[in-house]
Amino acid sequence: MATDSPVTVERTDGLAVVTVDAPPLNLFDGPMGTGLVAAIDELERSAPRAVLFRFEGKTVTGGVDVRVFEPLDAAGATGLFTALVTISQRVAALPCPTVFAAHGTTLTWGFELALACDLILATDKAKFGLVEATVGLSPAMGGTQRLAERAGTGRAREFVMTGDLYDAATMHSWGVVNRVLPVDGFDGEARALAHRLSSGPTVAHAVTKNVLRSYLDGGVAKADADVPALAGELFATEDLRNAVQTFLTIGPGHSVFEGR
Repeated sequence: MATDSPVTVERTDGLAVVTVDAPPLNLFDGPMGTGLVAAIDELERSAPRAVLFRFEGKTVTGGVDVRVFEPLDAAGATGLFTALVTISQRVAALPCPTVFAAHGTTLTWGFELALACDLILATDKAKFGLVEATVGLSPAMGGTQRLAERAGTGRAREFVMTGDLYDAATMHSWGVVNRVLPVDGFDGEARALAHRLSSGPTVAHAVTKNVLRSYLDGGVAKADADVPALAGELFATEDLRNAVQTFLTIGPGHSVFEGR
């Protein structure tokens, strides 16, 4: 990844921290798109045990640099949006827990990226919006459908069609944001949770994600059909075997997982 990229990846003890830093507003533009793809390439090439997405600056993101849209015709826009949806799909498919930390205003592509993650953390000062309607557009990175997945289609219609901003408490009440935390110490809390997930049973977490995908594809019946084989495969992992022996010899809460 280029050293001057607005997106960097830092690894510590199995945790990959993806940081976006393109002041002042972390807008999506050509370099941002290139940086995000390069970061995801790295995560897929050498899989971490958990990923934290975090942003520098007062604002998580002010959205897209509208100059990106100016030269596009319908075919060009379709190509761009295909690439954007692919970013969300690749993040969602990572075989490890993913955490998004929203410390402030999070608009358009940033919120859509958050919705592709497993957990969303927010400060009590954070606000969220899909404001594409202000330029006659509808969200094109998967935000509408992933918001509907978490909050229902009625909420998604309201959120997208009004283009309003919604605070973290509201998004928590909708089931979109997992935890609302104070501003003070937020980055440390987000890192601590991500580190906790990265020290857990990585393969089991991947199975959990696959079971939920089965549920979303075909409801409880599909998940019920898939879960025996998915969970059964865990008995081939070192983590499960070692944890069972630790439980039997020492007791619960003492297992150390290696992600294998």
